[in-house]
Amino acid sequence: MSAPPFVLLYTREAEKVVEGLRSKQQYAPKLKKVRKALRLLEQAGPRHPGLHSHDYQSVLGPGGVTLWESYVENKTPSAWRIWWIYGPDDGQLTIVTIGPHP
Repeated sequence: MSAPPFVLLYTREAEKVVEGLRSKQQYAPKLKKVRKALRLLEQAGPRHPGLHSHDYQSVLGPGGVTLWESYVENKTPSAWRIWWIYGPDDGQLTIVTIGPHP
């Protein structure tokens, strides 16, 4: 694990979520929150206190690696999260998916 800034990589699934949010004006407030959380991940790193990043113990990430969860929203019904993994290289985070907390 390296120190910020991080390079963010996106799975196709994560790209689809962002594209979907961009596609309709009604999703603009959610897109703004997602972009802010992604910017914090990239510039400040997962340890930023507003992200509340922690390992997501219910599911493993691709290839069995630790999957991490960071907050987009908090104290909101169906609050959105960003699920990500470290890597593949040092200084990179791969955004696996983005969506409402299950």
